[in-house]
Amino acid sequence: MESAQTRRILEAILFVSSQAVPFKRLTEILPEADPAELRQAVQDLNAAYTAQGRAFHVQELAGGYQLVTDQDLAVWVRRALQVPKPDSVSTAALETLAIVAYRQPITKAEIEAIRGVDVTASLDTLLERRFVRTAGRKDSPGRPFLYATTPEFLRHFGLKSVEALPPLAPADVPEAVTVHHLKPAETAQAAQAAAES
Repeated sequence: MESAQTRRILEAILFVSSQAVPFKRLTEILPEADPAELRQAVQDLNAAYTAQGRAFHVQELAGGYQLVTDQDLAVWVRRALQVPKPDSVSTAALETLAIVAYRQPITKAEIEAIRGVDVTASLDTLLERRFVRTAGRKDSPGRPFLYATTPEFLRHFGLKSVEALPPLAPADVPEAVTVHHLKPAETAQAAQAAAES
């Protein structure tokens, strides 16, 4: 297939899709184009959009591609669509979401041990907003649910994957988090060192 035709088909698919189209799905729609050709078509489309000063570009989000408007035009797009202020998420829910994002998969009890408070309401909000999901059960007594982030979390925060999260500086990690993930022998040593000081 000619590269110009591949670009046109890709552009049409992304134009009509309201969500990121997974790369695997693109390869199924265009089986005659190899994966490298599809990735090159995305780069070519973005180069053409930039050269023409277009108001949009193809962005990789949550393992797929989506046609999005440039961020610097958000004020006018919001006005045009008369979008009210987006539903805000409480600080407590954002803290819970950060813990899930960096420590996933993680149980409710582990989140509560880090935060020091009950996180039931925060988890309910995050599940309702589809930022987190249940990711199975932990193989421990009571078999508690494990929580992990979702593609909606990635899309909402403009991330390609959880690996794109900014790294935590060692000082940003509470002591309870580091001790919590130590082996039993190391935990005992840490407790003894704290008692001696």
